Amino acid sequence: MRSHAGFTLIELMIVIAILGILLAIAIPAYSDYTVRARVTEGLNLASSGKTQVSESRLSTGSFPATNVAAGMTNTIASTYVTGLAVSAGGVITITYDTAIGRLPELVGGNTVQLTPTFSTNTVQWGCATGSTVAPRFVPARCRP
Repeated sequence: MRSHAGFTLIELMIVIAILGILLAIAIPAYSDYTVRARVTEGLNLASSGKTQVSESRLSTGSFPATNVAAGMTNTIASTYVTGLAVSAGGVITITYDTAIGRLPELVGGNTVQLTPTFSTNTVQWGCATGSTVAPRFVPARCRP
């Protein structure tokens, strides 16, 4: 009697079903990960703006109300960020491009705001006040 080596059709179908389940879990998780990385790019871009606003507050005694008053250029942008703007009270608003993600919760024009507070000669930063980016995409320190 001769034995046959190899996989049966049932074994192959089980392996394909398991791979399908794993992919159904992995693809949405990866999509969220890439959007989170793009949101973080905006927060990293704002780090220099935070420094400029902090220095302006410490040297002049009040928060700047514009990019120029903070010592920044008016055109701050990157691949996924269309603008970085300083407004009254030193609030930095990061505006994202449409390329950031193709999810209904995250379209171009969404913003994250970084709000400064001043106490004991230091500037502390908070975020997500007025943010239009879904909480699952912002870093943990920015979630409500």
